[in-house]
Amino acid sequence: MSTRIDLPNDSAGVGARIRALRKEQSLSLRVVADRSGLSVGFLSQVERGLSSIALSSLHSVADALGVSLAALFEDRPLEPEGADDGVVVFTLTRAADRPRRVVSGGRHYELLSGRAPGLVLEPMLVYIEPGGTREAASPHPGEEFAYVLSGELIYEVDGTEHRLGPGDSLYLRSTAPHTFFNDGTETTVVVSVVTPRHF
Repeated sequence: MSTRIDLPNDSAGVGARIRALRKEQSLSLRVVADRSGLSVGFLSQVERGLSSIALSSLHSVADALGVSLAALFEDRPLEPEGADDGVVVFTLTRAADRPRRVVSGGRHYELLSGRAPGLVLEPMLVYIEPGGTREAASPHPGEEFAYVLSGELIYEVDGTEHRLGPGDSLYLRSTAPHTFFNDGTETTVVVSVVTPRHF
């Protein structure tokens, strides 16, 4: 039986924030396109909320604008609650405070932890809709862990595809080219922990 999960769509919000940051810096679409390696037409569609953007491309746009990926989202940051003499030793995040963001075609990222200096892991729930965008396999610094809660996921690592189901996990050095996608009929839910932080 297929599980339906209603997910918000923030494509227009992300696009509007990209446009606002670009305008603040008096940059043309052409300049941001040249810096990010994306086309002017595609960036225009993203800014108008007509097209979603892959996470890897969103990183390129953030770099082109000279901002962090987090700057492209309106959600307030999750602040650490645990501190000892001004040094954060843990974070405590309440369920009601977790923002959910759409940053990629059919991928919804929900942060599971607050930010804290010196803490490097980025734990997330990732909801991958069926038929979503299949991003090109690419490497990046760090490590990545995925644990499938429900649905199925294809995880491609260094040219080899691995099908993961509920209870399966995968842990890799992110320097190997990798990508994941959902070729099934229901939304897949994954616990993902990455370094360095995306958001």
